[in-house]
Amino acid sequence: MKITEAVAEAVRPTVEALGYELDEVEYQKEHGNWVLTLYIESPNGISLDDCEKVSRAVDPILDEADPIQDAYYLSVSSIGIDRPLKKDKDYARNIGNKLDVKLYAPINKKKEFCGTLLSYDEKAFTVALIGKGGTADGEMTIARKDAALVRPHIDFE
Repeated sequence: MKITEAVAEAVRPTVEALGYELDEVEYQKEHGNWVLTLYIESPNGISLDDCEKVSRAVDPILDEADPIQDAYYLSVSSIGIDRPLKKDKDYARNIGNKLDVKLYAPINKKKEFCGTLLSYDEKAFTVALIGKGGTADGEMTIARKDAALVRPHIDFE
């Protein structure tokens, strides 16, 4: 079992008992140190106090389960407003929202699109394209394997 899976299995019940969802677990080297990051979410959003509460609750669980042999830093974070869509639940959460889509290879000589997510399944997703000036520009279905990056669009107004 991978470290991230073992950690998720060990801490998920506690995270959920506190009223949060454990979205993802990452274990990677950052600036020469190992960092274990738990990404949590909640319908009410995530504050710094929420991250601290989860960190304090899971720390003794991780000490007891001891799924990581190396020294590491524990980090608890929200998934972020611009977190890439990877899983079905990410797509479900973003139905009706604007997305920025970057493709591996161009379609109609373009590799980047902005559109409103209309639907998705395990293989593809459909967006209502938004053209220049915010006008509707048709619909496009894109295979998930062809998308290099799909993330929520953020308007800076």
